[in-house]
Amino acid sequence: MNIIYIFVLFIFSLNIYAENLPVSSPVPGGIAIVSLGEASTTQQAPRAFYKDQRVMVMREGNQWQAIIGIALNTEPGEYIVELREGNKIRPLNFQVRDKQYPSQHITLPDQRKVEPNSRDLARITAETAEIKRALGQWTEQSDISTDFSLPVDGQPSNSFGFRRFFNDLPRKPHSGMDISAPTGTPVYAPAPGKVIGAGDYFFNGNTVFVDHGQGLITLYCHLSHIAVKTGQTLNRGGLIGKVGMTGRATGPHLHWGVSLNRTQVDPSLFLKK
Repeated sequence: MNIIYIFVLFIFSLNIYAENLPVSSPVPGGIAIVSLGEASTTQQAPRAFYKDQRVMVMREGNQWQAIIGIALNTEPGEYIVELREGNKIRPLNFQVRDKQYPSQHITLPDQRKVEPNSRDLARITAETAEIKRALGQWTEQSDISTDFSLPVDGQPSNSFGFRRFFNDLPRKPHSGMDISAPTGTPVYAPAPGKVIGAGDYFFNGNTVFVDHGQGLITLYCHLSHIAVKTGQTLNRGGLIGKVGMTGRATGPHLHWGVSLNRTQVDPSLFLKK
């Protein structure tokens, strides 16, 4: 009887592992999940690298899986993730499929948010370096939740990856999910994490960065109010701030970004199935 009970618990634990992984979508702006081989209960997670960047490794059942963020500008084709064990390097191939994103034209009354002046550009340069440092953070962690909850009660858009034109001028593709909600709507942590930065940025407005471990970073932009401090630990559902329209925004909403191995990916791939 005890053996059967233990076996049922084991099978149940395999299902938890499977449900905890994000959705596999090996396209530009998506996620590739590559099997790295069998795992034992005592085996330490292997180290995997994609384009010399460390990537997340999680266990699913009795297999180690590399969870790889794919940049929006990635061309379709075959790519390699490297499994590094001591001095040994084992390359594993995976395919990136093509995906075409629509265009979006946005009109902004403040032309400086489209064509910043020299003083603005100096600020943007400094802020860009700061943002890259936050998104480049790596924290060794094994208990990672990748089954996110929606961080705000609002209307999510599917605008991730859209090629954007502000006042008819081409700019970078949209790198997050916009969730429309009234100003002041609470924004909550979609999973446990630690606040690694917060501030007011030229384009992003009031922004918070949360580290969930192994290169998985989320960011929350255009907030009207920031309710956390750097170094603060958050549980799922912890208050981050409130929806606003600070920075470059045409109306109140949350810009929710997800970065994996320093790469902005589609947040919808992490939402609870």
